[in-house]
Amino acid sequence: MKLRDCAGAALQTVLGALLFLFLTLPAGASPVVSMIFAGDSTLDDDAGQLIAQGGDPFADFATFFASADIRITNLECVVATRGGATADKMYTFRAHPQVIPVLKRHFDAVTLANNHSGDFGPDAFAEMLTLLKQGGLPQVGGGFNLKQAHEPLIFERKGLRIAVLSYNEFHPRSFEAGPNLPGVAWSEDQQVVADIVAARQIHKADVVIPLMHWGWENELKANPRQWQLAKLMIDAGADAVVGGHPHVTQDVGVYKGKPIVFSVGNFVMKETDNDNQRKAWVLKLDLDNQGVRGFFAQPIRLDMKGIPKMARTETGPCWQRGAKTVSQCRRLK
Repeated sequence: MKLRDCAGAALQTVLGALLFLFLTLPAGASPVVSMIFAGDSTLDDDAGQLIAQGGDPFADFATFFASADIRITNLECVVATRGGATADKMYTFRAHPQVIPVLKRHFDAVTLANNHSGDFGPDAFAEMLTLLKQGGLPQVGGGFNLKQAHEPLIFERKGLRIAVLSYNEFHPRSFEAGPNLPGVAWSEDQQVVADIVAARQIHKADVVIPLMHWGWENELKANPRQWQLAKLMIDAGADAVVGGHPHVTQDVGVYKGKPIVFSVGNFVMKETDNDNQRKAWVLKLDLDNQGVRGFFAQPIRLDMKGIPKMARTETGPCWQRGAKTVSQCRRLK
């Protein structure tokens, strides 16, 4: 056989294989985009000192984070140099702006809708918004006014448009943004529904995921209000609901084929007072044009300085689309 004939036969084989692959793909199949959500990250105290000394509190997760297309954490503190601590709060958290490059190294965005980002007042919150923008680190759930605070953060990955929303539901409500006041998005039911609908219709999102700051501290089960709001958001068009704030992990549910992870627990947090607060998950979602294809919650452990480590030998909750219940998996070796 001539060389030209061999080349032609090889080309026909390759084209045939590609045609077979195309014809056997499931209808509506789309690329899979992975998104990681880590819980409350408080970067003052020991974590802040570690960063000031050139260290990295997220170091044990660098490879895991790098495996995902989108990485997000809840920034459970204000990053600023100005402002005064809120007088009637037991705990107030403020981190130095030097933490932003370390956050940027590992995360594509942070959520701000929580009960600590306003600890040092609106001026400090506004400074944080400016510092995050200057540092190239997007945020969701906060804004210089109410409209901005409710805007979704849009990610475009592999042809998918993914909208992330962020809401706080835990006092003080005084941290909420006003028409001309910097602050966070509060989970007012009608507004949340309107935001989810707008993410679909106006922002043309293929996938919509609200990230919630809700529930009661140290409760291992979601309360009725969390269930009610989660169902409301899914009925409005959310593809999943993911939460934090209780400082412990909570139960995981499925509603209308959509997963609800009520609380992933802490991520970087020194102020812990029991072992459950030092057990947490980092959640990894696999997304496609139908929503959430599956998820795995990687167990982690925090030391007494609040620095997290991956619990590589432990199992965590996992789920695949179509399953009616949540299982336990050991994804990472």
